[in-house]
Amino acid sequence: MRVAIQGEPGSFSHEAAAKQFPEATIYPCTLSADVFRALNSKEVDAAVIPIENSLAGSVVEHYDLLLAHDVAVASETLLRIRHNLIAVPGTQLAELTRAYSHPVALAQCRRFFSEHPVIEAVPFYDTAGSAKHIIEQGDRKAAAIASERAAHYYSGEILAAGIEDNPENYTRFFQIRRRQDVLPDSRADKVSLAFTVENRPGTLVSALEVFASQGTNLTKIESRPVQGKPWQYVFYVDFQLSTQTQADKALDLLRQHCSMVKELGRYRSATQAE
Repeated sequence: MRVAIQGEPGSFSHEAAAKQFPEATIYPCTLSADVFRALNSKEVDAAVIPIENSLAGSVVEHYDLLLAHDVAVASETLLRIRHNLIAVPGTQLAELTRAYSHPVALAQCRRFFSEHPVIEAVPFYDTAGSAKHIIEQGDRKAAAIASERAAHYYSGEILAAGIEDNPENYTRFFQIRRRQDVLPDSRADKVSLAFTVENRPGTLVSALEVFASQGTNLTKIESRPVQGKPWQYVFYVDFQLSTQTQADKALDLLRQHCSMVKELGRYRSATQAE
């Protein structure tokens, strides 16, 4: 099985993909758009993408891509994010003047940088990519902030482990497949969908009242601008369901109030204990 991820081998997306598909061949992509292209063109069987971090919030680009492509969410998983300071083997912490990583990872390690003011936080396109970069360069003044898997993959040395500000740092990942390849899951208890409403008073309230009327628990709502239509928005929601019939009825009622409704996936919710 071939599974696409955005980022280099050793990234947190790689770790999440390996958690779901231990025997899969990982297909790394530079851009998120490349992940969806590889899935649509059948170069890969599935993809694993981050959709939300408990500290940094949603990955909004991935919501836009889910809406734009004929794919569906097959499952979700939660990954505890542990950031590590990785350097060329033999490097001492006192030698460092720079630390590279993805901007989101850097933002989650502010306490470390305040405690080490001589180390400059330098944005990089990917956490694992930053580890690959500093090892290839052999620069003893530079470090990377990435996963333990990245340190092992690129033969780096961990100088400090668990440097994130908050231990309650989790990222929710979606496993996505081509829509026709996603089979119904009788254990599904969660639905992700996108909808738009007419730009007039009360339409959003009417749409949201559908969920309350069906006794469903709305667990997330996110709005994104509609491309080419200023001040119009797509709303992305997650809601829990007790039966498949309940979900079908909620979607049917929602269509009465919305100009567009697209179900993004119906799947079993993940837990932190998994």
